Amino acid sequence: MSPSRIGVLALQGDTREHLAALRDAGADPVPVRRRDELDTVDALVIPGGESTTMSHLLRDLDLLEPLRTRLTDGFPAYGACAGMILLASEILDAGAGGREALPLGGIDMTVRRNAFGRQVDSFEGDIAFGGFDEPVHAVFIRAPWVERCGPEVQVLARAADHVVAVRQGPVLATAFHPEMTRDRRIHRLFVDIVNGRA
Repeated sequence: MSPSRIGVLALQGDTREHLAALRDAGADPVPVRRRDELDTVDALVIPGGESTTMSHLLRDLDLLEPLRTRLTDGFPAYGACAGMILLASEILDAGAGGREALPLGGIDMTVRRNAFGRQVDSFEGDIAFGGFDEPVHAVFIRAPWVERCGPEVQVLARAADHVVAVRQGPVLATAFHPEMTRDRRIHRLFVDIVNGRA
C-alpha cells in the first residue's frame, strides 16, 4: 500500500519541520498553498503561525470554505498551536477590526488564543499524553488552551490544569509544537488516524 498523501498548509509556520516529521512517520507529505493542491491530499496538517493572518490567507486563496466543507465531510486534519485555534468551533480573543481568526469547525471546542501568555511566556516541559507510555516533551509558544470540549471530543493531554491536546474522530489538535522535537509519536498517531489504524 502506498503511503498516505498528507498536505501541510504552507502559508506560514513550521512547514518544513512538519513535512520532515510526517516523512519520518511514514507519510508522503506535500506542501499545500492552493485549492488544487488541497484537492489532491488525503489529510492536512495546519502548523503554528499567526491565526488571524492564516485565516485571512485561507480566505484570500479560496481555501477557507473548501476546507470547512471537507472537515464537515470527515477529512482528517491535525492542527498545532495556531492550527488548533483554527480547527476550533469557537475562538475566544479572536481579534477585532476585520482581523479576527476564523474558525474551521473541525472540533467541537472553544479555544482561547495566547492563553498561556505572550512570546516571553513561552515554555516547555514533559506532559502525559493519552495512549503513550512515556510523556511528550511539549514546546508551548504563545500557546492556546481549550476552555470547552464537546461531548464527542477526547482529551489527550493537559498542562497546568488546562486541556492542550484533543481529538474528535479524524481530527487531532495540540496547543504545542511536536515538530520542534525529535519525538515523532504525535505525527505517527496522525498518520495512523489517516490510515484508519487509530
